[in-house]
Formats: sequence, C-alpha cells, structure tokens
Amino acid sequence: MKSNINTLIAFILNLSFAIIEFIYGGIFNSSAILADAVHDTGDAVAIGIAAFLENFSNRKEDHQFSLGYKRFSLLGAMITALILIIGSFFVTLNNIPKLIHPEPVNYNGMLILGIIAIIINFIASYVVSRGQTKNEAILSLHFLEDILGWLAIIAVSIILRFTNWYFLDPLLSLMISIFILSRALPQFWTNLKIFLGAVPEDICLKTLENEIAQHDNIRSINQINLWSMDGLENNATLHICVDDTQLIEETKHDIRDLLEHHQVYNVTIEIDSSCEAHDLHKRDIEKIFANRKGHTHSHGHHHHH
Repeated sequence: MKSNINTLIAFILNLSFAIIEFIYGGIFNSSAILADAVHDTGDAVAIGIAAFLENFSNRKEDHQFSLGYKRFSLLGAMITALILIIGSFFVTLNNIPKLIHPEPVNYNGMLILGIIAIIINFIASYVVSRGQTKNEAILSLHFLEDILGWLAIIAVSIILRFTNWYFLDPLLSLMISIFILSRALPQFWTNLKIFLGAVPEDICLKTLENEIAQHDNIRSINQINLWSMDGLENNATLHICVDDTQLIEETKHDIRDLLEHHQVYNVTIEIDSSCEAHDLHKRDIEKIFANRKGHTHSHGHHHHH
C-alpha cells in the first residue's frame, strides 16, 4: 500500500511538471526544456503503467490467459520506450535547424524553472528512495538522472546571461535526446525480442542443450523450446528419448535441476519413444495451413435447401 502511494506521488509530480515544462518551454523558447519535458512525460507514463500493471501482471493464470498476465508488464515497458523514442526523434528533428540558426531564449525563466525542478526532483527522489520495491529503486534513479539534466539547463542559462551563445540550448536539447535514445532503443529492442518469444539473452541454448545431452540416460534431444514471459520468468519445453524407461522420473528431476541452475523454472518434459515417433507429432506447417484452409472453406460454404 505504501509502495502504491509513493508511486502515485511520483506519477503526479512527474506528469504535472512535464505539462509545466511543455508550457514554459514554449514560452521561454527553450528546446532543452522541451526535450526534458519529453523525458518527464516518458517517466510519468512508465510510473503510471508500472503502478497499474504491478498488481495486474501478477494475477494467476485463468481461462482467458492460460500463461498468466506477465506479458502485460512487458507491454507497458515497450509502450514507455516507444513514447520516449518517438518524442526524442521529433525533438532531434526540430533542433537540428535551431543549431544552425540559433534563436534567443529566456535564460532568466530557464534559471527559475531549473531551480524549481531540482527542488521537486529532490522531494520525489526522497519519497521513493525510502521504499523497498525494485520499482521504487528505479524511480529514485530516474529523479536523480533528471536532477543532472536540470543542472545542465541551469548552467546553460547562467552562460547565456553573460554571452549570446544561444546554440547551447538546442545543443543541450540534442544531448538530452541522444541520451534518452541511447537508453530507450536498447530497452525497446530487448523487450521486443522477449515479446516475440526469443531465447532469453542471458541463456545460451547451445550450451544448455550440450549439458542436457551429457546426461547418462538421454539418448537424444528431439526438441527444445526456451522463452521468457517477462524477462524474469523463463520457461522451457523438451522432447527427449531415454535409454532406460525405468529411470524417467529421476531423469526428469535431473533435467529440472539443471535448468533451474540456468534460471529456467517452468519446465515441461515430453518423453518420445523414438525420433520417428517425435516426427509424427511435431509441428507440420503444410498440415497446419491445409487444415486452416479446409476450416475456412467449411465456414464460408453455405448449403441451400
């Protein structure tokens, strides 16, 4: 409950301040403030989605989602990364011309807003840093990161007070955007691969297969599938042939122990009598398409009496 309240406070602070940044970034003609507004909007969405999906994604499997709701957490992370990528891309496009033809900015307004922003971020960071959850620890880092960005904006506003180096504002904006993209793009790509069912990055399937194959009772590994629901919970299905059918349970236990050592906890093991028997029930693309075609025709064909 306390974690949810802390997260809600962080969400309200971030979203409210992002709106203020968009308004005053436009009034002060500051690209750096607008770039930070994109960053804060992304953070606010991340916090909001995390708060909403934290409990939702931990729901048990049901008749609608037989594999559970873990993927919803992943979907939330992908939406957040996408918002940051799109926002940063537009900020970058907008600021390249400004770098060539710099425009005057209201440096006094930037300085005042920067001081207010640092105070708000310190309060938000203090609120969530007292929390115990992983989500709160990540949020605390978000706020401290934001403080560094605002210190740079304050530094630029002080320099502009004594010089007319207005190119520093779009330059800082591009630096903020590049920093956001350097974080958001790899995160989005990693999550997308998990979402598409790729083998988890920290597991080498070939090594795992070799380790399983070394078991005394395993004659052959006919099929091995490895995937993750949310980047944390790994699953596997195996089809194997054994030499001694009397030792099936012991063999299954050994395989599960081995996979658990590689952080794979949900394991389904199928024992095939032979490789030929496995070939009879493995996925046949041509058969799937033929059945689907037949199914579509039977639905589309109407009899008239």
